[in-house]
This record gives sequence, C-alpha cells and structure tokens, in this order.
Amino acid sequence: MSENLKLNTILAQAGIKNDKTTGALTTPLHFATTYQHPEFGQSTGYDYTRTKNPTRASLEETLAAIESADYALATSSGMSAIVLAFSIFPAGSKVLAVRDLYGGSFRWFNQLEQEGRFHFSYARSEEELLTELTDQVDVVYIETPTNPLMVEFDIARIAKAAHENGATVVVDNTFYSPIYQRPLEDGADIVLHSATKYLGGHNDVLAGAIMTSDAKIYEKLFYQLNTTGAVLSPFDSYMLLRGLKTLSLRMERSTQNALAVVEFLKKSAAVKEVLYPGKGGMISFKVVDESKIPDLLNNLKIFTFAESLGGVESLITYPATQTHADIPVEVRHSYGLTDDLLRLSIGIEDSRDLVTDLQSALEA
Repeated sequence: MSENLKLNTILAQAGIKNDKTTGALTTPLHFATTYQHPEFGQSTGYDYTRTKNPTRASLEETLAAIESADYALATSSGMSAIVLAFSIFPAGSKVLAVRDLYGGSFRWFNQLEQEGRFHFSYARSEEELLTELTDQVDVVYIETPTNPLMVEFDIARIAKAAHENGATVVVDNTFYSPIYQRPLEDGADIVLHSATKYLGGHNDVLAGAIMTSDAKIYEKLFYQLNTTGAVLSPFDSYMLLRGLKTLSLRMERSTQNALAVVEFLKKSAAVKEVLYPGKGGMISFKVVDESKIPDLLNNLKIFTFAESLGGVESLITYPATQTHADIPVEVRHSYGLTDDLLRLSIGIEDSRDLVTDLQSALEA
C-alpha cells in the first residue's frame, strides 16, 4: 500500500485488489490451515496458518499502514496483544505505567508482579511519570486517554525522556484509534489496540492488534506469537478488515455526538463532574447521588448497560462492578475512580435521542 495515501483512503481501500487470480474486490477468506509446497524446498510464502494466513496478512498490512508502522500483527484479543507485548521483555524488567488503567491490564500486571516476573510502579500524572522515569526503568506503558478518567498524556514528551533513559515505550491506542492519534509518529516503540473496540466497530469481533517499526522488536513479537498461537482467525480477520473501512466516519460521528452529550451533562443538576478530553466517543461522568445509579441504568432505553466500547451502538458501563472490578477499592478510590462514576461509549445514533435518553434516566 502506497506510503503517500491519506488515512481515509487507506481505510476505504482496506483489503481490496489483493487477489491477483480472480480480481476479487475484497480479500478472500482463506480457511485452509496448511498449504501445498510447489516443490521440495519451495514455499508459496504460506506453510501453516498459525504462522501466516493470506486473509490475516491482508489485515496486518492495513493495520501497519494506519498506524504509520512497518509491521503489524493481529491477535485473538486485546488482552492477547498486551500479553504478547510483554512477552518480549526479560524477566525482572521494571515497568512504569500510568495509574489509571483498564482493569484487565491491571489484573495482568498484578499477576506478573505477584509471580515475580516484572516489577511495576505507577504514576498518577504526566509530571509524576517523568519524575519517576529514571535509567532503572525498562518499559513505559501508557494509555492515553486513560480508562476511565480520560487523562491525556504527551506521548512525544514521554517517549523522548524514556529513550534518553534507555526505556521502551508501549502505548495502548484503543480509545483514540489512528484517527486521532498515531503513537509511533510521536516516538513510541510499540502501539497496541483492543481491535474489538473502535477498529472493529460493531461489537461482533474479538481481536487485538500490535504495531511497530522496529525490526528487532517485530522479530521477537512474531516469534512469540507464532510460538504461543494467539493469532486472529481468518474469519475474524475478514470481519476486522470490513469494520476498518468505516473507522473514520464512525469516529467523526461519535465525536460529534459526544460533544452534544457532554454539553448536556455539564448542565445537568444530577451530574457533578464530566470527564472528556475533547475528542473521541468516550465520556465518563460522576453523579451527585451514587445511590441512584441502579435506577439510572435500569431506566435507559437507548443506551445499553454493557461492558466494552467503540461500537456503533451507545453503551453505558459502571466501572466499579464491570471493567475495573479487579482493581482493589482502596486503589481505585485513591486516584479518583470512585463508585459514583459512569462511563459512556457514544455510538452513531442521533445525538438528540441520546441526550433525551440520558435526561429521562437522570431525572427519573
């Protein structure tokens, strides 16, 4: 795919014109698990589908292009992408991470620490992170904006400081997607996604993605993925390619809707704080009366009370009992993830209907 193409063109053209045999417009689904060798000592480039699959290869080409990366790997879930990223670092590595994290990431990090495989420290703010970023740190891990407090971190500033201290920078770009942020362009070494979310966009495919432009890092990632086998299936690769085609349109509409919802929430007497970074479809807010949260969730008609995010349908999540339940209460409360907080994933419905739905539930 040409390096000169703009992002919207890359997305719209995802997976097309790859089948030279038939001229099929979209990438065909290749279900085969093994491939014939033309002759002894020869290969078509495909030997066994865990190692390489034509449908997945087409997806990975697109994933690399949208993150300005030289390499990409598609994995079986967002968590498998995180596990893959950490598999390339030696035991005993010291990791400096942002404090406000997805609960599943924290659960994995906590397990690694308990097993003595890695040492973790956490920073609540960018300034605190930069202060703690010494030459003793091996890996810097950030979500930006964070989940669910929506705090943004300056990737370029952090990457510069990390590299000066010999650390590798890993960025979870799930919330913003390449539409609003491309971490590798800002100096990150590895970028990853829960592709289940915005990249897929329809709440119908479980997938992860990991991208890099460092050949040595890629070789380690590829070896680990081929060895452990947490690859994305051909069908899910096809579905993710299909979802990517509308990523830009969906992100733009979600942002427009989110801005309208934020405007309403800031005026609502039932809401005491709104957390929104200014773009994207993710909003968190804190209610005045925490005891009314069950009724609020039960009274919503358009918003669906469910985990996950990034689909065309608007969702509402209660992090305390859902996405962040594995984080101890005292830890969550210490950095502001309190039990009065709700998280919204804004979809592509009419913003007026979303506002009306929230207003009815908040005022019930």
